[in-house]
Amino acid sequence: MALSKILLYYRFTPITDPTAVRLWQRDLCELLGLRGRILISKDGINATVGGELGAMKTYWRKTRQYPGFGDIDFKWSEGSGLDADGRSLDFPRLSVKVRDEIVSFGAPGELRVEGAGVVGGGTHLSPGAVHKLVEERGDDVVFFDGRNAFEAEIGRFKNAVVPDVATTRDFVAELESGRYDHLKDKPVVTYCTGGIRCEVLSSLMVSRGFAEVYQMDGGIVRYGESFGNTGLWEGALYVFDGRESVTFGTNAATIGACATCGAASSRMVNCADEDCRVRVVQCEECTDAASARCARHGVSGTVAA
Repeated sequence: MALSKILLYYRFTPITDPTAVRLWQRDLCELLGLRGRILISKDGINATVGGELGAMKTYWRKTRQYPGFGDIDFKWSEGSGLDADGRSLDFPRLSVKVRDEIVSFGAPGELRVEGAGVVGGGTHLSPGAVHKLVEERGDDVVFFDGRNAFEAEIGRFKNAVVPDVATTRDFVAELESGRYDHLKDKPVVTYCTGGIRCEVLSSLMVSRGFAEVYQMDGGIVRYGESFGNTGLWEGALYVFDGRESVTFGTNAATIGACATCGAASSRMVNCADEDCRVRVVQCEECTDAASARCARHGVSGTVAA
């Protein structure tokens, strides 16, 4: 049986002709029968791609040959399977686009990118180095979630600060609100799914006066690969594909609470409000979509602060 794999990766590096890279990536994926989402800008590439193992290996090899992409940290994970045509079940289609930002903070003018990556961001720490920092600095260390708040409902680092943001574009206003000024002299470790959002978030924090900012190298994915459920991470990791969420081994804690009945669950559905893009925790027993409303549209959520 053919194996299904998913690749998550990004690279901040100057790209002279984003349109040419878009056409190359689109043609490469179509030739190999791959699906997923790829965003390209003058500052780099951000992608999640899925397909048959052999095709994915070819894609990985070809992508690494592009100037500036050779040292990309590709994160491999198991896919849900392949359809009758051998295409990934985790993605409905292939989307390859050019955007102003490869992660949409709404602040493209602030980002500075050189060949080595983002300029002025937080210090990269490996998962092991994060543990060492916590051992040395104890409760002074602040984990700062760089994702949408709803993602943290089913998984987050212990005692993490989870900003009240519905989209990544809300972070700039949130940082400038003054709510986190008391953290500006503390060691702050930013984290997100695979690391890309923290590249930008940490640079925004540094430029706004946060004195000691770190970013978890490789994000939650690399941390989970290193420590599974034995470290500081609790719960499941929300992912933006057909899998919905993943855990790092057996016996993962279930920290999400159904918005309808309060039962422990990691299952997420769309908010019942048609204009809302937030996802809501709802257990399988509570299947009435009308009751699945986020905190902003009628039901109190469970996001920690």
